[in-house]
Amino acid sequence: MAEDNTYESMLCVKPEVHVYRIPPRASNRGYRAADWKLDEPAWSGRMKITAKGKMAYIKLEDKNTGELFAQAPVEEYPGSTVEGVVDSSRYFVIKIEDGNVRHAFIGLGFADRGDSFDFNVALQDHFKWVRQEGELAKQEASQSAAPKLDLSFKEGQTIKISIGNIKKKEVGAARPRPVGGGLLPPPPGAKAGGPALPPGGQQTVPAVQTDTAPLFDFGSPVPAAQPSSDVWGDFTSAGSNSSKDAVKAGWVQFS
Repeated sequence: MAEDNTYESMLCVKPEVHVYRIPPRASNRGYRAADWKLDEPAWSGRMKITAKGKMAYIKLEDKNTGELFAQAPVEEYPGSTVEGVVDSSRYFVIKIEDGNVRHAFIGLGFADRGDSFDFNVALQDHFKWVRQEGELAKQEASQSAAPKLDLSFKEGQTIKISIGNIKKKEVGAARPRPVGGGLLPPPPGAKAGGPALPPGGQQTVPAVQTDTAPLFDFGSPVPAAQPSSDVWGDFTSAGSNSSKDAVKAGWVQFS
């Protein structure tokens, strides 16, 4: 049989307890401490409650030498191994065993009521923990028995991730034309593909003069037999004090 290496923990220690011989149970109503000889305990010593795995052990030891007097293994509480009496909270009946299947019932008493309270709470807390461990083990077993969800990628399977609020830059998109700038539109009747104005800043057209003086001096009229490709012809700037500033063919750039 494999050796049990479970750690044994200490739950409660009381330096003085009393053990009593008790008469057989007279009825199903329970044990009564008043039926014991409380002033003549059969043994007095130290009590320890230890836990090893799910089991708890009530050990009665000599308070000087530590020699074991009796031991009561406890599998559950409340239960038949430890019972309280009906007429006091300081006395209990415990079932001791000698390790050879033989057992006996003895009375256990505490001189102080606080010691009996600690004895009761130590057993309650241990078996509360045992129940919680059992429920947790059942949950884990049921979860392990349930089929597991396979979230792995199958062969050839892909995933698509969509990221919002990202705009791609359009290649070759036309730049917006400046508002209010650029070249002047061609005059009515101008031929397509005519000479364009040289690049420059925004240009303005002078207001129409009311003076009867001509705005432009036109050159010699073009003979009818030789039509010109430019119906406007060459002209010079109006109002110029010098006739030296001759204008090249094409539109005039206003300054």
